[in-house]
Amino acid sequence: MSDEEYTAGDVREGIPFVGAGPGDPGLLTVTGKELLERADLVVHAGSLVNSELLEAYCDHAELVNSVGKDLEELVPLMADAYHEGREVVRLHSGDPAIYGAALEQMDALEAEDVPTYFVPGVTSSFAASATLGTQLTLNEVANHVAFTRPQGKTLSEEEDHISDFVGMGDVTTCIYLGTHAVRETMDRLLADGHDPETPVAVVYHASWPDEDVITGTLETIADEVEEAGYRASALVLIGEAVTGAGYERSYLYGDWANRGSGSSEESEEGCSD
Repeated sequence: MSDEEYTAGDVREGIPFVGAGPGDPGLLTVTGKELLERADLVVHAGSLVNSELLEAYCDHAELVNSVGKDLEELVPLMADAYHEGREVVRLHSGDPAIYGAALEQMDALEAEDVPTYFVPGVTSSFAASATLGTQLTLNEVANHVAFTRPQGKTLSEEEDHISDFVGMGDVTTCIYLGTHAVRETMDRLLADGHDPETPVAVVYHASWPDEDVITGTLETIADEVEEAGYRASALVLIGEAVTGAGYERSYLYGDWANRGSGSSEESEEGCSD
């Protein structure tokens, strides 16, 4: 099927909340690209969305930066455009389901008789793991992934569970919105008795042209991040999986996956997960 014949399947009535992905315009989904190309109005997340993506797919549309605007301004703007028959796209960075504050906008729009729906995007944790050349889950190293953020104005000390996740040992902890608090976070983890040699990676602008990777440990990473001068737009990953080492081969392929049973029926059952 040629590109000209393809039509994305998730185009529905209403205003789509599209995940722009982590930065690289090539990581925008096909559906997201199609929706942007047909849009008359794109309300986007400011500098969190790569300007190259806006130039590539939205240069024909009216662009509105949502930064600094509250719901009372954004909702009428989008609702009025929709009721006028214009194609409206709300463009979030990464995936709008993760720290996107999308649902409150969608509920407000629904109250104005404007249907809405999600179009997923690639979140920065996945772009960061690709940059590091590792997996977030790794056999016998990390069986779980935690998406979290550090305590601050939004999250109270009691709601900060980073230490709990790190303490589990087999968790890759992905910290969003925490570049400014790397030292405070690492200090709390060290004070809680976590191994100072626990691997940490900080990926600034994952998948962007100016992407940068800093690796270290709970004990060293804060100094390195401060020396680099980063205070925002980086993802912090904590755990042994960050190194891409120490894993064991998985039981997924062929007879080896079934410990050499040799039975084709057992082999199929063994791969059912």
